[in-house]
Amino acid sequence: MEISQIIRELEALAPLSYQEDYDNAGLIAGDRNWSTTGVLVSLDVTEAVVREAAQKKCNLIVSHHPLIFRGLKRITGQNDVEKALILAIKSDIALYAIHTNLDNVEGGVNGEMADRLGLTNRRILLPKKSAFRKLYTFVPHAFLETVRKALFQAGAGRIGHYSEVSFSNEGTGTFQAGAGANPFVGHLGQTHHEPEAKLEVIFPAYLQDAVIQSLIKTHPYEEVAYDIVELSNSASGIGSGMVGELEMPMDESAFLEKIKRTFNLSLIRHTPLLGRPVRKVALCGGTGSFLIYNALAASADFFITADLKYHEFFCAGNSLVMADIGHFESEQFTSDLLCRILQEKFPTFAVLKSTVKTNPVHYFS
Repeated sequence: MEISQIIRELEALAPLSYQEDYDNAGLIAGDRNWSTTGVLVSLDVTEAVVREAAQKKCNLIVSHHPLIFRGLKRITGQNDVEKALILAIKSDIALYAIHTNLDNVEGGVNGEMADRLGLTNRRILLPKKSAFRKLYTFVPHAFLETVRKALFQAGAGRIGHYSEVSFSNEGTGTFQAGAGANPFVGHLGQTHHEPEAKLEVIFPAYLQDAVIQSLIKTHPYEEVAYDIVELSNSASGIGSGMVGELEMPMDESAFLEKIKRTFNLSLIRHTPLLGRPVRKVALCGGTGSFLIYNALAASADFFITADLKYHEFFCAGNSLVMADIGHFESEQFTSDLLCRILQEKFPTFAVLKSTVKTNPVHYFS
């Protein structure tokens, strides 16, 4: 099996185009065409994780956090990032990160948190914009269904829980074939009028190349006319954070105990309790302070996240209880999620979860 096959499944789950602008998800080191001897899944990449991968004969590490987050000007082993990178390269171990793109899909980091808390009626807290594009093309009537079906097979025409979504209307196309052309209909040097259908389909931005290739392959014309427009529509299943409901309302203190048990916590930093039942819960794995006002707008009773600063705790007012459970703690089950997905896709292949605890934060009690 090649590393590219592993990458293909990961990017089907969380396309790289869904990552945030500041991120560095994807293949960090190594060659996607290498044969892979095994996969080690970890939240972070450290020297200890790379040594573990080498010991277990895994030449691919799939991590949530990218080892290289910002550009490196030199690689001399002067810090932990450089040391881990040098060791990975010397050991012929490839590094792949699936970071904010995994944060931004329903079945990703936040979905795993919501599963473990038992939340129902879930939706994305801040849907991502510009994740979709629309294709307009013009097809002679006899080929309309052939082209439409091909576009659907390429992944176009999906909106929420609906598939094969399109629109078409009839009109007349005109063109004149010049010297060197080989027109499907009409004659060289003569203006031709052809009854055509205008076909419209929406598709995820990351599928643009596949959609265009499918269009050109199945369209009968020598020169295919089409337009692609970027849409500002929000994508309901793609974006930051998540909000859902508990099956039954809980007392605030009891819900804090539930959070402690679920995430194996020794402490929780939180805003004052408000003395009312908890039913609607918003959450965001990792740093989620940018979603405080979205949690308020969603009328959430609780917002679970990490890395809240002192002054950000005041933003909750008397409308919301915010709980900071720690960055590592909020994302700790991401490795379980990735292992589960890869083991389902490759049941006879070695996919292992790292036993190295990479959390750099320790608590004294």
